[in-house]
Amino acid sequence: MLNKCKVLPLLVVFLLFSSTSFADEFLSFKGGYQLLSPEGTIAGTVNGIGTALDLERDLDLDDSEDLTAEIALKWGNSQLSFNYLPISFSGTGTLTVNGEFNGVPFSANDTAKTDLDMDLYDIGYTYYLLNFDDLPARFQLGLEFAVKVADVDVMFDAESFSEPETESGTVPIPTVGVRSRIALADFLGVIGRIGYMEFDDNYFLDAEAQIEFSPVPMVGLYAGYRYFDLKIDEDDVFVETEFSGPFAGLMVRF
Repeated sequence: MLNKCKVLPLLVVFLLFSSTSFADEFLSFKGGYQLLSPEGTIAGTVNGIGTALDLERDLDLDDSEDLTAEIALKWGNSQLSFNYLPISFSGTGTLTVNGEFNGVPFSANDTAKTDLDMDLYDIGYTYYLLNFDDLPARFQLGLEFAVKVADVDVMFDAESFSEPETESGTVPIPTVGVRSRIALADFLGVIGRIGYMEFDDNYFLDAEAQIEFSPVPMVGLYAGYRYFDLKIDEDDVFVETEFSGPFAGLMVRF
């Protein structure tokens, strides 16, 4: 997990920028609830050798239900954002294959308990190439450069094991994509973003769409849907999964 000391400087930068006068600037905070359903496989490997286990068929992982937070600063045609999303899946299933996890053998029909935890840190910069505010509906479209830092912990305990096996790894993956916002009215906006990159045998696709509704100035609600497709092959941890689900929350803008 990332050291808190690494996160605090980012917050300081946002606060410093927020005290500077820019045209069309705002500082926003979002806090909400994210539901994610898992698909894909995981493995504990030794020298790249391990048995892929299906998250649904073998491990029967439940959905992840966690709080999420975002802070964003916009000035002129630029926007900085920092998003934190904890992801936690757990379940108990019956294995359908013989194999190994971290070099320890397990058998088909073993009952196995699994915890898959991931802290996802998303740091992004957007430059809006199109920023029209003189249309009936304001339209913005920009390039987004981001770094997704995935801090992954896996615990796997088959009934034939003498003790649970654990693995962890932290992987930063840069992504390039686009972000767009359409303000249908002063109190209603639609946001879409997508980013992707394949890097050092890892890849990350992150896409979302959300609606912002602000019946009261500077305070509002938001809701949307998010989709992840990622592969992490690092530090004896192999994760190739898809997560998707809805989210909703409250926002404050200054």
